[in-house]
Amino acid sequence: MTHAPLLRQITDFANRANPYPLYEELRKTPVLHEEEDGPYVISSYWDIKNLLHDPRISSDAANLTAPGDDELSGPEATGLPPSFIRLDPPEHDRLRRIANSSFGPPHRPTRVDSMRGELARIVTGLIDGFGDARQIDVVDQFAYPFPVTVICRLLGVPREDEPRFRSWVDPIVAGLDPDTRTSAESLKTAQEARLQLGMYLNGLVEKRAREPHDDMLSDLVNSRGPDGAMTTMEVLSTAVLLLIAGHETTVNLITNGMLTLLRFPQYLQRLRDDPGLSVKIVEELLRYEPPVQLVPQRTCITDIEVRGVTIPKGSRIWLVLGAGNRDPERFPDPDRFDPDREDIQHLGFGSGIHSCFGAPLARLEAQIALAELARRLDNPQLVEDPPPYRPNAVLRGPRHLGITFDGLR
Repeated sequence: MTHAPLLRQITDFANRANPYPLYEELRKTPVLHEEEDGPYVISSYWDIKNLLHDPRISSDAANLTAPGDDELSGPEATGLPPSFIRLDPPEHDRLRRIANSSFGPPHRPTRVDSMRGELARIVTGLIDGFGDARQIDVVDQFAYPFPVTVICRLLGVPREDEPRFRSWVDPIVAGLDPDTRTSAESLKTAQEARLQLGMYLNGLVEKRAREPHDDMLSDLVNSRGPDGAMTTMEVLSTAVLLLIAGHETTVNLITNGMLTLLRFPQYLQRLRDDPGLSVKIVEELLRYEPPVQLVPQRTCITDIEVRGVTIPKGSRIWLVLGAGNRDPERFPDPDRFDPDREDIQHLGFGSGIHSCFGAPLARLEAQIALAELARRLDNPQLVEDPPPYRPNAVLRGPRHLGITFDGLR
């Protein structure tokens, strides 16, 4: 009897609910190269961390040599240039600095923290909306609408347009999945969706150019700092990135968080008694159940050596963050959920120049969401475990999370 290659098992939807035993097997070969044209797969914490900081590892689609790898982000395919997360310095750095000037220090140092009250009000409204129900879907009724509402307000995108842009976001996100990137049909669908989303955002950008508001789209359009201004196409590709990244990973973080707390009710009770514990809980969740499981879009721009293995120039590299986060060489008893860990330097938001742009906001959203769910829901219980998962191997999280409870507090 022959077994499927380990990497194919990891990306197989049948293993989505619990990939961690496969990650344990993967770490036995820290640099895995199973097929001649396949990627080099890195699974240990320190190797991943080092490569995320290594300038010899490129994120630029122009350096990806495998068929299909650059099809989704090339301007010739989508009408939009790649976003800054698919670029290398110095262009990456310039665009990220401009984008960050409307999001955080030094230009907008309080933008995220000043949203704390508004975030709490949104969460309260969503939970109040459960009404007299005794069973809900955490994803559809809470974990999705919360960050979508937040990123719409932050960017300046009308919340009522969500059904419209969701029809484009879903195929774009599906196109990130390694299992679908080999499909010409799925790539074409993702390309068309990215173009349509860009065209939709262009209408908003034109309005902000004429009448600026207090939102990130206005800042991106009108920024004239030391790094100059973004072109219209750069504004659009950045806006597409922020709209998608601003809610997709946070949905998973909140949903994975509630699932984990229901599996470990002692921590749910502790969080109910002490909302301040949400800070430690979210950090441990980012290690234990990271919303981004792997980074499949990296390539070597020169030969490099990892653990005695030479990875040739032009080779694809996959960095399996989910495996690194449970590496026993880095974390004692890594398969144990323990918010009291003294050192949780996880890879949940990546590391290096491409570390998650929206990490401060995602942390705050998850902290407020989980603390309030713990406080308000009386005796919550899982409907099924494991719940049904989304198909995506990169952005891993339940598609639905049914829970029952005795009422609201």
